[in-house]
Amino acid sequence: MKIATAAYPMEVLADWEAYTEKLTAWVREAADKGADLLVFPEYGAMELATLSGAEIAADLEVSLQAVAGYLPAADRLHAALAQRFKVHILAASAPVFADDEARPVNRARLFAPSGEMVAQDKQIMTRFEREIWQVESGEELQVFDTALGKIGILICYDSEFPLLGRALSEADILLVPSCTDTLAGYWRVRIGAMARALENQCVCVMASTVGDCDWSPAVDENVGAGGVFGPPDAGFPDTGILALGELNTPGWTYAEVSLTNVRQARETGAQLNRRHWIDQETRSTAAQITQLR
Repeated sequence: MKIATAAYPMEVLADWEAYTEKLTAWVREAADKGADLLVFPEYGAMELATLSGAEIAADLEVSLQAVAGYLPAADRLHAALAQRFKVHILAASAPVFADDEARPVNRARLFAPSGEMVAQDKQIMTRFEREIWQVESGEELQVFDTALGKIGILICYDSEFPLLGRALSEADILLVPSCTDTLAGYWRVRIGAMARALENQCVCVMASTVGDCDWSPAVDENVGAGGVFGPPDAGFPDTGILALGELNTPGWTYAEVSLTNVRQARETGAQLNRRHWIDQETRSTAAQITQLR
């Protein structure tokens, strides 16, 4: 299959038609290049707040409510585009107020070419999300069995936690939509994504927001690039890098991915990290402190 992963610039949208045209252009471009799976970044949906005006978009709290309000229409648009272009799309994640909860979750939605949608919530909040924005953890992790293979989603910070990655060890492909405001933040997520690809011997796809958004106090600065990673083993590059976009440059990054290579790495690889994970269980208790003077 071919995977397209985005370095996505958010912008001020004049109206709903502008958003429709923008998203359609992005999806059309990737589909025309033969992409089967399109991955958008974390919190890329925050640009929807600009549809309610500059004052709303600039309000940290009210912008959450505004974006959540546009999400049903955005989901219908994504479903229609997935059907029209016959692709799988991971939509940019967005705040969702689930079941009348007082605080939102950060939710990504995956669309199939049938138009069917499944959702994955972020598990572990960053300091900004928990201390300032008060976004909360959502529903538990899932593995989605699709026509492209088994797909798991680790939203940004989630990719930095090995046990979350291990919970998705049945996945052939891990999607890591991210939103980072510094080069250090980008590298934290990228290192996490590459580590999860190594441990699970799978393909890991990272998407990023890029560019400045002075209209928002939440996503005002964005640093990143698209990337597709695998285990440095037979069938994959020695670096583990299948494709890497240029830093802070908007656009798609493409990679050809073979699930046969994933299976071969897991079964007959030079190392068998995924299979040998359980060998840690008797050796991972807190280490004794031994003094050396």
